[in-house]
Amino acid sequence: MTQQRLGVYNNDWFDRGRPLWVEALWILASVYFSSSLPGSTPRRWLLGLFGARIGRGVVVKPRVRIKFPWKLNVGDDVWIGEAAWIDNLAEVSIGNDVCVSQGVYICTGSHDWQSESFDLLVKPVEIEQGAWLGSYSRIAPGVVVGNHAVIGMGAVLTVDADPSMVYLGNPAVPTRTRYPDAGQTTSS
Repeated sequence: MTQQRLGVYNNDWFDRGRPLWVEALWILASVYFSSSLPGSTPRRWLLGLFGARIGRGVVVKPRVRIKFPWKLNVGDDVWIGEAAWIDNLAEVSIGNDVCVSQGVYICTGSHDWQSESFDLLVKPVEIEQGAWLGSYSRIAPGVVVGNHAVIGMGAVLTVDADPSMVYLGNPAVPTRTRYPDAGQTTSS
């Protein structure tokens, strides 16, 4: 059995997406970005300045953390709640009309716990249109959250979420349909 030896860890292959000086500038700008000062406009502007693709009507609350804005794509009319953390070593794509509630953690990186060198693993995350990530939910690397899916408060999602399904728990499992009456007509 090969055991973990952190002294042999090597992530030289990993592309951070920008030169170190740009990353250093982002770290400095993050002091304001992640502050408690109100206002989405300066946050949207800073994200765009550092390469994020930001749609119209995006709300970014105070104390949000974003690792690499140049690896972030946000659609129109998205809400990103207070103290959300987008830990995007890989691309994170957020569709239109998505609510990322307060304290949500979106993770794109992990480690190969079976590897002697504890190799870095990165996988993109996609949050499709109309999804709602409930407060303090956790989204694992490589996950796709389907259109209009709901990830409940504190849920830990480690698999793809089907469209219009509600996921609860740790690990998150589908519990019901978000719109059970969708497509049904009523007679008057």
